[in-house]
Amino acid sequence: MRRGNHTTVTEFIFVGFSDVPEIRYFLFSVFICTLTMTLLAHMSLIVLYKVSANLHTPMYFFLANFSFLEICYVSTITPKILVNLLSGDKSITFYGCALQMYCFLLLGSTECYMLAAMAYDRYNAICHPLLYNITMSSDACFKLIVASWTICFMVAIIQTFLTFSLPFCGPNKINNFYCDIPPIMALACTDTQFNEIITFIFVLCVVVGSFLLIIVSYTRIILTILKSHSSAGITKAFSTCTSHLIVVTIYYGSGSAMYLRPKSSYGTDLDKFMSLMYTIVAPLLNPFIYSLRNNDVKCAIKKMICNVKVAQL
Repeated sequence: MRRGNHTTVTEFIFVGFSDVPEIRYFLFSVFICTLTMTLLAHMSLIVLYKVSANLHTPMYFFLANFSFLEICYVSTITPKILVNLLSGDKSITFYGCALQMYCFLLLGSTECYMLAAMAYDRYNAICHPLLYNITMSSDACFKLIVASWTICFMVAIIQTFLTFSLPFCGPNKINNFYCDIPPIMALACTDTQFNEIITFIFVLCVVVGSFLLIIVSYTRIILTILKSHSSAGITKAFSTCTSHLIVVTIYYGSGSAMYLRPKSSYGTDLDKFMSLMYTIVAPLLNPFIYSLRNNDVKCAIKKMICNVKVAQL
């Protein structure tokens, strides 16, 4: 494939983790176990939401959608990692890389807005409880989900198009294990300042913008909680918010460290670690963080197990 008079690269090669067979097979075992656990955990949360009447609230509606998003998210990157580790072939086609980047950007950006929507839901539940059912109606929740996907659909298309419109005329080794913007731009044989500016603007709008919404929401929540004179109310509020804050910290912390820094620092082993955090580790931990710290989810799990046992008798 040749793009214009510049691009002669037809495929990219992931640097990945290791070429030693024993290490590759070990990593393959780790990643396939991680993927299986992640998919099962998120699918369980979705099923739990569907079958448990007490979870049919805006909070768990967003959580179920978040789980669906995470299933798609890990399915975009991890299967290719597994193929590369098992076969030893670390190549990916030009268009395959573009498709992977588009899906990754779409799902990753949507996750940012989804986390912001979940924070907004908690803000209304705690700060405006009397208006909660009106503000967070089924129609309003659905519109928030659709808006998140729509905005990020456009962001992902623009970013992917701008990145793969760059001329690639030499090096094709991606110093990572999937197609992401920074390592791909590092391979371009032209000045990428315009792309870097656009990427920075999108990061500000999507990552920083949604993060600020979360910060504002939780600032108001904390102030409201501190004014409360009910110890039971304070405990319940902190219980429902802490899980979300832990997820936000892991995801935004690693993501910001990856994108909000100068181009000269790309390509280090730290990049792979940060990438692992928000592409593999975070999706695995999130369902356990939400379920283990949430009494409603734990009660729903116990009830479902009891129903299964009764049905088997």
